Amino acid sequence: MGLVNDFTLDLSELGFVHEGLARPENVLAERDGTLWTPDNRGALTRIDPDGTMTTVGSIGPECNGFALKADGTTFTIANIGDGTVYTMDRDGNHSILLDEIDGHPLGSANDVFIDSKDRMWISISTRANPWFIAAAAPRPDGYVILWDEKGPRVVAEGIYFTNEIKMDADERYLYAAETMKARILRFLVHDDGSLGDAEVYGPDGLDRGAYVDGFAFDAEGNLWVTPITRNGLGIITPDGDYHAVFEDVNEPALESAIAKIESNTLTPEDLFACVGPTLQFPTSVTFAGPDLRTVYLGSLAMPHLVTFESPVPGLPLCHWH
Repeated sequence: MGLVNDFTLDLSELGFVHEGLARPENVLAERDGTLWTPDNRGALTRIDPDGTMTTVGSIGPECNGFALKADGTTFTIANIGDGTVYTMDRDGNHSILLDEIDGHPLGSANDVFIDSKDRMWISISTRANPWFIAAAAPRPDGYVILWDEKGPRVVAEGIYFTNEIKMDADERYLYAAETMKARILRFLVHDDGSLGDAEVYGPDGLDRGAYVDGFAFDAEGNLWVTPITRNGLGIITPDGDYHAVFEDVNEPALESAIAKIESNTLTPEDLFACVGPTLQFPTSVTFAGPDLRTVYLGSLAMPHLVTFESPVPGLPLCHWH
């Protein structure tokens, strides 16, 4: 049995740090202790090891998932609001990298992952924009783009709201949060970058209303996931079992939202009513610190980061090396 199989936390054991952020949907940690988060007031906010916060860039609201090249010089940022993928340097100078594919607008660009071969994987939640259309009336029009030496191309389609994407330690599989099915998918990665058929990883539906948003691997192969509407964090172990680490569920609001989703009548007010008294829409998991045991959660609705210590280290991303 792994160290995290029975790992749970009480909400009172969580820390709340770096107050004053604006929609910190994702968190990226560097080896020297620097953190980066998206910020609706510009593009990203840099949080220095001493806690100093500086907003960098001027892309605009709803910068979402992002990645840092292995050499640490350039970010690739998915803006889910305007459906565009940008490149930006550490000083905030940005340019458009991708805003259409196969002659059509991208839709709602959600996340970016860069692997050890410097290939870029981009998740598109839906071909619709704004993105909420595909949450109110779920549809299988999410997809994944691979950008390698051959250029950008679609490698997976038919997903109900593609959210965060990552690879496992061996980069044998690409994993994707399929939000509106409340589950994780994975795809076998072939040598040419093409993907095999989608497989459900872990339970087919993590829990009732567990619309999973983001995730991260730890060094033991466990997948830490954020079911956003349950305001919590859970773990899928390598044998496929799932358990909640902590949750702050607003049961009446969640049940109402589920019914509205099933009838294609969900409104933004219905969705945001699901926030909890302590946690509000956690969206991402990041391992940080010198030993990669300090966990930070990003969110859509909290003005700070949530933090705690993990019993196991996280899996480092390519920019960490």
